[in-house]
Amino acid sequence: MSIAVKKELAERLENAEIDALSSRLTEIQKIDRNPMSVEIKKFGNATAFSVKNIPGPSFNTVKGLNAGDEKHIEKIIDFYKQKEIPVRFELTPAHTSSELLTCLSEAGYYHNDFHTTLYTQLSRELVTINKLNEQKLTIRKLKRQEFGTFAEIYIKGFQMPPFLKDGIAQNNEILYDSENWTFYLASYENEPAGIGVLFVNDRIATLAAAATIPSLRNKGIHAALIEHRILQANQLECDLIVGQAKFGSVSQNNMERAGLSIAYTKAIWNKKKVLIQQTGARV
Repeated sequence: MSIAVKKELAERLENAEIDALSSRLTEIQKIDRNPMSVEIKKFGNATAFSVKNIPGPSFNTVKGLNAGDEKHIEKIIDFYKQKEIPVRFELTPAHTSSELLTCLSEAGYYHNDFHTTLYTQLSRELVTINKLNEQKLTIRKLKRQEFGTFAEIYIKGFQMPPFLKDGIAQNNEILYDSENWTFYLASYENEPAGIGVLFVNDRIATLAAAATIPSLRNKGIHAALIEHRILQANQLECDLIVGQAKFGSVSQNNMERAGLSIAYTKAIWNKKKVLIQQTGARV
């Protein structure tokens, strides 16, 4: 059963998400000469994450921006502008205000997407909803030498270009010896089919990532990986589990079926695009 979402819980859930990304990127930053150009910087309550050599918004984003941080917005924008990286702001309902939203709008940003944060309270009496079909589906911890397989499933599951495979393998293998991170491999009829990642810190377990090979979807693999990680978090005596997913996605639906409830939807704010019509007018 999920406890009611009050401001303190919302802050705890958001901090868990920040902790997970900070942990991951700090380890990537430690690679000799920091080849991914990782930088993490605080601006007031906000944490700005920058990974210049890993494209996309997942690692180049601002979390934790609060009402009262308006004076830091231009500094944050300049931080990313110097790196020639688009900035994305992730805002939670617990921390926004009309002043903050107005300031972002006046700086040239707009609300263009939603992202869901889900959670549930863990119980020592927790029982899984579904049982694995042991003849077809198995889940176990990933071995160190299997990060090539991990990366292969990851790029196929998220439809990423193949040239990113080696980087994904390296950037996850560096977390292997961390007590906070655990990687799981799901196999269907003895064929590698899906991966799941669990991050644990301060008695909160985060469903950090999961992917299934497209040709093996609709076989309960993603749902089984969620339930397996919930059980592992329970055995580690965590009291909360949290996950993130695109609003209304299959991932969100599977988390809800596993017992997680929606805590809030984050508002994603990006830079407004300036369109130039044939007349040359800016609109």
